Amino acid sequence: MGSKEADLDHLKSEVVDGARSIFEKGLVETGEGNLSVRIPGKDEMLITPTYNYYGSMTVDDVVYLAFDGSRLSQGRRPSSEYRLHAAVYRHRPRASCVVHTHSPYATMLAVARKEIPIMLEEMVIFLGGPVRVSEFGPAHTDDIGDRALRALGSNNAALLANHGVLACGRTKEHAVKAAELVEKMARIYWGAYQIGRPMTIAQQACSRFREDFETNFGTE
Repeated sequence: MGSKEADLDHLKSEVVDGARSIFEKGLVETGEGNLSVRIPGKDEMLITPTYNYYGSMTVDDVVYLAFDGSRLSQGRRPSSEYRLHAAVYRHRPRASCVVHTHSPYATMLAVARKEIPIMLEEMVIFLGGPVRVSEFGPAHTDDIGDRALRALGSNNAALLANHGVLACGRTKEHAVKAAELVEKMARIYWGAYQIGRPMTIAQQACSRFREDFETNFGTE
């Protein structure tokens, strides 16, 4: 096996590992959400297939395609949300993994069109700040990617209006962590409202954590 094939196999394994992780963490259910990794130095990616069975997924299910949707592998069809992933990769040079989930609490806020304000400092460290909500864009179109990018700003996660969560990271682990943290903060935000009014932290008070984000986790 040549080095190129070995590298591709390693990246396929990263997709499978990441996909299993978001499934086991309860961020997606069978047939929903998706995860991809970028092929370094190329306008290409590896992505989970359409209607994915996370529990039984193998490297043979991973789909290789160009950012324009041209398939570079045989077998399963790619996730129909590949355009969302391609939009992030085109505009985020340091993003090597993109995750899209339908985690329940975050999706609840996406349906209510409520952003998640800064409530814990770790939001700034790992996500870059608040989790904003995009304008609605139809699934499987370029529109949803364009609107997601505007909501992301310079951060690593956003809520997709009436759809779910978009997260990205420099590594698979970073991207999965970002998606997991969005769901955690959504639960905390909802829970705090059951007790009283959530108290937020001003972004200005988190400037040193923003520096940590830009040094270690930012994807622009």
